[in-house]
Amino acid sequence: MAGSVGSEDGDIGFQIAPMVDVVFVLMLFFMASAGSQIQEKELSVNLPSGRTASKDATIETPIFIDISADGQVVANGQTFDPPSERNMPELKAWLKTNITDFGATDPVIIRPTPDTRHERIIDVLNAAAAAGVKKLTFS
Repeated sequence: MAGSVGSEDGDIGFQIAPMVDVVFVLMLFFMASAGSQIQEKELSVNLPSGRTASKDATIETPIFIDISADGQVVANGQTFDPPSERNMPELKAWLKTNITDFGATDPVIIRPTPDTRHERIIDVLNAAAAAGVKKLTFS
């Protein structure tokens, strides 16, 4: 019989080609869906409580250190060390006395101008580290 597929008694047999196509499509589906999985992460946020400050609570007063373009350092309105002084002994001593007198929790905020040389900023950072500053940030 011309054009018949299978054996003489009408048994077509097991066709493997459609099964390979189905497995291939399933494999593509699972590979694509596995790549688009989103991993959830938790972000812990400290929410403010409704408590009022107790008498024992200390209020943190930041120390602002301004650095001008010519290298002049001004901390809370007081000028320290000329721009040629790299070790900044006056600023170190002032920071150390403020930290020991008022506690080590006071944050230090460094505010350089956009034109300030980076080496002067590093000098101020070194002075703050030598004075024992624990909280430091830039503004």
